[in-house]
Formats: sequence, C-alpha cells, structure tokens
Amino acid sequence: MERSLYEKVRAEALALYEKAHIVLTPTEKEHLEVADFGLGDVYKTGLEIVTYVNTQVCCAKEMVILPRQTCPEHTHTPLPSGYPGKEETFRCRYGTVYLYVEGEAAEHPLAAPPEGDEAYYTVRHEIVLHPGEQYTLYPNTRHWFQAGDEGAVVSEFSTRSYDEYDVFTDPRIKRIPEIED
Repeated sequence: MERSLYEKVRAEALALYEKAHIVLTPTEKEHLEVADFGLGDVYKTGLEIVTYVNTQVCCAKEMVILPRQTCPEHTHTPLPSGYPGKEETFRCRYGTVYLYVEGEAAEHPLAAPPEGDEAYYTVRHEIVLHPGEQYTLYPNTRHWFQAGDEGAVVSEFSTRSYDEYDVFTDPRIKRIPEIED
C-alpha cells in the first residue's frame, strides 16, 4: 500500500475513533495499523487496528472497520508451541458489525463478501452486533466480519495475539501490511 493511501485511511480511522468517543494517546495514533491484507483494495478488504497491550497472557485492541469494509475469513489456529489459538471477545462500540461464524447460514444476510472474492467466504451464520453488544469466539473458529454503512468501532479482548499466524481462507492474503514510500 502506498504511504499516501495509508495516511488517508489512517485519518478516516482516527475520525471514526473520535466519533465513537474512543480516546487515543499520540503514541497509539502514531502506531495505528492499516491492514489491506495484500489485496490492494483496503476499502473493500481491510481493517484499522490500535493494539493497547499484547502480553503472553492477554491482548486488547481497538479496531475500526470503515463503511462496508470487510475483515477476511480466517481462524486463529493452535500453534506447535502448545498455544491453543486465540480466544477473543468482540464488543461493538459504534456502528453495526456483521460477524459470520460456523453454523446455520443466514437466510437473508445483511452483509455480503466482497464482490469477486465470494469463494473465500465459507461461513455464513450471522451475528449482528450493535453498540454495547458483544460476542466471544473460541480458538480455531472460522470467522469474518463487515461494518455497516456508517462504519464501526470494535473493542477486542483476547488471549495472546499472534496475528502473523492467522490462517486465511484466501491464499492471496498477507496479514502483515507492507507500506511503500
């Protein structure tokens, strides 16, 4: 992703944090991650993340999902070290989040996978989160999520996060962003 696009998306994410009354320190703003997942269309498939803490025991993040932006389908699988995979709770702070997990498919889903990428979205059980609502995902649960038309802010509370080991359904995805100057 080019630096100019990164800065534009970063500014939009910071505006959503403010709209949700999420106060960030200057250091947190500076270290905000803009993930385009290597697909080159951050507004379609992407996520903006501030990590507050990520220790050996716990992790806390604040995520922005821009309007109709999608975090692609993935799992937090067990690691050879004995780590069972990440357990995470999503709590909606602003907007609406459409979360999809394994289970009975929604008959009339309120969100859809990004056009052209439908083959990489296999779980269709829909959970709708509004401000103040939350949902817990257990290790190795396949999931993806998308914001509603106004965007969304989601707090994540979890066990240790190893984002670099997330397993995505789409083999083209690169989890760690690459910013070009």
